[in-house]
Amino acid sequence: MPRLTPISKPEKWVAMPALRALCATLLIACQVLTPTAARAQLLPGLGDGGEMTASAERRLGDQIARELYRDTDYIDDPVIVEYTQEIWQKLLAAARVRGDLTPELDERFAWQVLLGRDSSINAFALPGGYLGLHLGLIAVIGSRDELATVLGHELSHVTQRHIARMMDRNAKNTPLMLAAMVLGLLAAAKSKSGDAGQAVLMGSQAYAMQSQLSFSRDMEREADRVGFGVMTQAGYDPRGAASMFEKLQYAARLNDNSSYPYLRSHPMNTERIADMQGRFQFRNTSADANADASVAGTAAAPPVMPLAMDHAMIASRARVLTRPGSDTLRQWVEAGSSGEAAKAPPAPQAGMLYAAALSASALRDFKAARALVERLTARTANDPAASRLARLLSAEIELAAGNPAKAASLLNLKAKDRPEMLLATQAAIATGNAAPMRAPLRDWTATHPRDATAWRALGSVYGAEGDPVQAIAADAEANVAILDYPGARDRYKAAQELSRKLSAEGKPVDHYAASIIDTRARAIDGLVRQQAEEPPLK
Repeated sequence: MPRLTPISKPEKWVAMPALRALCATLLIACQVLTPTAARAQLLPGLGDGGEMTASAERRLGDQIARELYRDTDYIDDPVIVEYTQEIWQKLLAAARVRGDLTPELDERFAWQVLLGRDSSINAFALPGGYLGLHLGLIAVIGSRDELATVLGHELSHVTQRHIARMMDRNAKNTPLMLAAMVLGLLAAAKSKSGDAGQAVLMGSQAYAMQSQLSFSRDMEREADRVGFGVMTQAGYDPRGAASMFEKLQYAARLNDNSSYPYLRSHPMNTERIADMQGRFQFRNTSADANADASVAGTAAAPPVMPLAMDHAMIASRARVLTRPGSDTLRQWVEAGSSGEAAKAPPAPQAGMLYAAALSASALRDFKAARALVERLTARTANDPAASRLARLLSAEIELAAGNPAKAASLLNLKAKDRPEMLLATQAAIATGNAAPMRAPLRDWTATHPRDATAWRALGSVYGAEGDPVQAIAADAEANVAILDYPGARDRYKAAQELSRKLSAEGKPVDHYAASIIDTRARAIDGLVRQQAEEPPLK
């Protein structure tokens, strides 16, 4: 049984390894719940019998997601989110085609991927169609196909209702022991020493329950099988699954659970590996070798996946955004400026230059950042996807350096893709030309109402244009997007009060917009009451 270890800081995103396992099993979110709330909001209907309904699972997922949105390690990086969403949406579409994602779950669940700055290699499913994905995993994968393997596996845990099935199993078995263990993990997560949690978990029965936290072997095999079908249906190379399993098996052989917490909740064993190897069906001379290795229960090396230049840059961005510390950032700047970088193949070189330029910008060394991104631009000139990433990074550096006019010259104010649109909004506001960004952002939020970052950007545009009522209303919708209904209600009340005040002062008021605000305020007030009336998770 793995020993529970204390965490270095209470706000760490899904900080403790055992707590990550909890998230993977979808019983509770993480230590960001306050101790009081933790005791009132633990387990849905333990002992009630029957499989958890889709609606109940979504409510649990919303409560967990609400806490993760508030955590300081949650990150909405437009570039990485776009990259992840491209893969995620293809997987969802494939799951629909295959019938794995039923119309009911498609409608009722959130299907949102939440990114965390954590540098560890981990991903986990959460109730109600939420997934957690650490930047550390994105930083080490070698292709879109490998990321599709992981996301497809986690997606399949949700579509196959493993959460409801497992919670029902645990509820029927030992609900009191499970509740005690969850309380212990929460206590340990809130305590720097971990003593509080250890005190709760000292009983041998509570320790024994920890073995039930991970998905069962049958569930893992099912998620492997269904996930593999989903990722190949979506058009991803099955060699990506092979190479991802190779990495996980190698880490398992080293018992590298500190860097690979994914292995705790998704343990590798020869049975799983053999089962998956039988599905790879490589169309090359290594097929026989893989079959022999499968029988022997060992992992044969899969064919090497080519490294795409844009993927190398995304992985580098993920590494830098984990906030590794100034010394590491300086090392990456030096590596990008070294002669070794110049000798590297095109894709790795682009990754090194990207990491170096972004690191230099984070260190406020804009002279070095500009020189490095100039080299990156030249290196990526013949790769459209990589060239776009280099241009966006250049604009990002100019904005950080306080040169919005230069950034604006690199961007398309009419762009409809999210990363460029959000960067263009920053540049437009800083240069006093916010008006052109109103329409693109309104169109985007109309089709992506859960995009809190876009709502806040739209609010900034309204504010820059001298429309404070609409600015506050957009901020309210940003709170709705992160499930903070009380915060949204307060912002809408502020918008209503300001609208009435302006009207009383004889200043122009958009009465149509005011009526929309009144309607939304009533709707949000209903959501607040509904949330308050929900039975506690206990």
